[in-house]
Amino acid sequence: MALKEVNSVLTVSNKGWVVIPAEMRKKYNLIPGTKVVIVDYGGVLAILPAFKNPIEQGYGLLKGGDSLTEALRKDRELEKKREERFLNG
Repeated sequence: MALKEVNSVLTVSNKGWVVIPAEMRKKYNLIPGTKVVIVDYGGVLAILPAFKNPIEQGYGLLKGGDSLTEALRKDRELEKKREERFLNG
């Protein structure tokens, strides 16, 4: 599938405002009052729609790896055992 490349040059006003072109607003349903997030990807700025409920919408986003909670629990168990060995000689 070919990506349609749309480039727009925006001008930042004295107040720091930029106008998102109507085509982009319509495509991404950016209606007045929509919250967006500006993300800096190492020198590349991206405008992303903000999650309405970030916890719910982010749930499962990073599936596939080990649970960070479980990894932390195991690490703390190991640390506790090391401390016990150190204190008991």
